[in-house]
This record gives sequence, C-alpha cells and structure tokens, in this order.
Amino acid sequence: MAEITAAAVKDLRERSGAGMMDCKKALTENGGDMEAAIDWLRTKGLATAAKKSGRTAAEGLVGVAVEGKKGAAVEVNSETDFVAKNEQFQDFVRTVSKLALTTGDSIEALASASYPGGEGSVQDKLTANIATIGENQQLRRAKVVSVNEGAVVSYVHNAAGPGIGKIGVLVALEGSAPVDKIEALGKSLAMHIAAANPLALHEEGLDEALVERERAIAMEKAAGSGKPQNIIEKMVEGAIAKFRKENALTSQLFVMDNKTKIADVIAQAAKDAGGSIALIDYVRFQLGEGIEKEASDFAAEVAAAAGI
Repeated sequence: MAEITAAAVKDLRERSGAGMMDCKKALTENGGDMEAAIDWLRTKGLATAAKKSGRTAAEGLVGVAVEGKKGAAVEVNSETDFVAKNEQFQDFVRTVSKLALTTGDSIEALASASYPGGEGSVQDKLTANIATIGENQQLRRAKVVSVNEGAVVSYVHNAAGPGIGKIGVLVALEGSAPVDKIEALGKSLAMHIAAANPLALHEEGLDEALVERERAIAMEKAAGSGKPQNIIEKMVEGAIAKFRKENALTSQLFVMDNKTKIADVIAQAAKDAGGSIALIDYVRFQLGEGIEKEASDFAAEVAAAAGI
C-alpha cells in the first residue's frame, strides 16, 4: 500500500476543499492516487460540501423538542430561506432537536451522535444533505433545560411546521402546582419571551460588559446635557437601572398587559393554582441572531456568471 504523506493529504485538501480526515481516508481508499481520491470525495459528496462551507449560512430553522421534564432547542443554519422549506431539511432539524435531549448543549456531541436509520453520525447526515440540497448548512447551537418537578414548555414563533420555525422558546418551570396550570403559565411566558427578548433571567445575571457599554453610552448622553456632575451621575444610574429592568426577564413588564412584572405574574399564577411555581430557566433562539450576513449584489452576481 502506498504511503499516505502529510503533504499529499494537504494537497488534496487544498484541491478539493474537503476535511483533513476525509482527505486521508480518500487517499487510503485509492492507494494514494490523487485524481481517484478527488473522484472518491466527489462521489461521497464531501468535496462539494466542503467547497460550500465558506458561504455564510444565516437562514435555516430553529427546532424545539420536549420529552418528559426536559426540553431542547437547536439552531441549524442554511444559506437561503428556500432550504428552510425543504422537507429533508425540516426533518433533519426535528430529528437533531430530539437527539439534543440526550447529547445536551454540546454541538460537538450532537454532531458525533448516531443519526437514526443507520445513516452514520449527525455530521455524516448533514454532509449528505449539503451535497443533495446544494447549500451550506451548519449546526450552530443547542441548549437543554430540565426540571425535577413541574414542566418544560415550548413555543415556536413563525412556525414552518410542528416544532420548527424562526424563533424557538423553552420555559422551565419548577413547582408542585398542577401541571396543567404550570403549562398554561409556561405558554404565556414563552410568548412573552419570544416578543420581549430578555437578555437574562434576573438582573444580576446580565452580562456586565454589556451593562458597562450601556453605562458609557448613558454617560456620553448625559455629559452633553450641561448639568452638574452629581446630576449627571444620577442620570446615568437611572438609565442603567432602566436598562437592567427592561432586559431581565423577571423584572420585565408582561406583554399581555404591559403593567405587571413577570415575577408578579408567576407569583399570582402560583397563588391561583394553590401550589409552588418557580421560573428556573429559559431559552430563546432566534434564527441567525449574531451572524453577520454577507451583502449581496444580485445584479453583479448575474453579470459575473454571464461573463459580462
């Protein structure tokens, strides 16, 4: 058997765009023959998939799944919204959302998990999907929440189908109150979270770097007011207090009436249900948030493709 050198693997990787391990396997399977290895990668869909991996994937779907006292949310990205309407892609998102209930928050663990139906790993299935659908797709993130007693409630906003859509929310409510009462509250809270986009469960959980950024902005605004320094300091602290209140879930005003704090909504629900209810965690995944999308000049792309 021909020796597979690191230089050969590197060369194949540069020529095909496939992953290092896939290139090594391709060369091994084809006795070191470079052209045969490239063809092998193409037949497996690996070269095609890898060449697309540099393109921005900011569309796709968020999937949510709940089983028993546990819920999982997963975001899977694609390049265009068109792929999100593809049944193959939708089935994949639903499946990996359920698998995440077992694998947890780790994308690496999820990618390595066995895909149902004997199709290899989740990553293998994703690679095959990229080759057949023709767009880059990526497992972006996953989050799992659970309770010992109570319920995990899910909600999907702008749903593309059962359990999949543009915004996925999970609410973890711990307590001894009747489950139907907890679930009803959870659904209302989930809809609030989808709309209000809280940044943390409690005020003390807000990212301090983000708070300091807001402080700097507030200071700059107040400094231009011409007021005395002691007044400026009070203005800044007031702005920060407002920021904390508006961005922590438990201190936000409930979107249903815009006057009751979420903490008070939960307390009243527990009282009415005759049992304890505590909001211990939540997840809100909005499709593509934080991804810098590439600007696209469609006319220029058409001209380039036509050689104009």
